[in-house]
Amino acid sequence: MYPTLEQVEQANHAELARWTRFLLGPGSSAIGQDNFHEVLKHEGEILDRILDRLGDLGGMNSTISKEIGWD
Repeated sequence: MYPTLEQVEQANHAELARWTRFLLGPGSSAIGQDNFHEVLKHEGEILDRILDRLGDLGGMNSTISKEIGWD
């Protein structure tokens, strides 16, 4: 499930990196549903903000990658 924009604004570096690694692609939760395009747009905006904030905090680097793991 995608975080809210408020959660994205309050998230730390590790949480932003975790979302970047593990969130499904925007709109995935609404495939085949009537609201697919609405969900795609909304989740795409959230993912864009996650990526912007992650970049501002130093991006995905080896230290943060090891911290969040792959599980």
